[in-house]
Amino acid sequence: MSVLSASCQIELSALNPVPVVLMLRPRSGPAQWVFREEYSITPRVPVVEYTDPFGNICQRAIIPAGATRLCANCTVETSENVDVDELAAFVLPQFVPDSALHFMLPSRYCPSDALGALAVGIVAGLPPGYPQVEAIRRWLHAHIEYRYGHSSPATTASDTARDRVGVCRDFAHLGIALCRALNVPARMVVGYSLQLKVPDIHAWFEAYVGGRWFAFDGTHPQTAGNRIVIAYGRDATDVAFVTQFGALAIHSLTVRVERVS
Repeated sequence: MSVLSASCQIELSALNPVPVVLMLRPRSGPAQWVFREEYSITPRVPVVEYTDPFGNICQRAIIPAGATRLCANCTVETSENVDVDELAAFVLPQFVPDSALHFMLPSRYCPSDALGALAVGIVAGLPPGYPQVEAIRRWLHAHIEYRYGHSSPATTASDTARDRVGVCRDFAHLGIALCRALNVPARMVVGYSLQLKVPDIHAWFEAYVGGRWFAFDGTHPQTAGNRIVIAYGRDATDVAFVTQFGALAIHSLTVRVERVS
């Protein structure tokens, strides 16, 4: 296990008060333990916290007119490695638990029903389960170019499969869609990663095989540990760190992730 310190600072502004839902707090679970956390909004505003259907911790607030700063800091104990099980078998759809069933369906950014032929071609000859998902992850790393500025918030997994270029969000969406095309439940994960050369909010995906969830990250040669999960969802729609209900300008996002000795 290792201990990571992570922080996120967001500078934004609005001409008029704007209701928002924020998603910046990690939660403790089997893979991580949050033992210190600070959260602030300047200027201070009332906040109501709730847990969404995916178990994510969310905050509802109204951002006032003018400039606002969001700051979130945490210290988390997490694993230096991700779990790997080449023998984790494919779970037949009739045995997928109710909590994972909706992660088998197409979603806004993951039109898995349009990517079946590509998915079958990538995993040809491999046993169903973990080996096929890992083959998808390796294919993403080998065939999708990581490049800023090409994709947009509207880019879908089908767009990325066609253009073969994108950022971590696009890698995750395509990995999810390819898994779902094979009837493997897959979900999007966002959080912090110590592996990034330029610290940022990172995205990867998890697949349900062998009766549990495993992490996969196509942006790196191997899926490494030292991650802090903030949120899970069907795709980027469910895991936005700021969801706004009005005109709101985000001017900067500053992320820091480091190991605590």
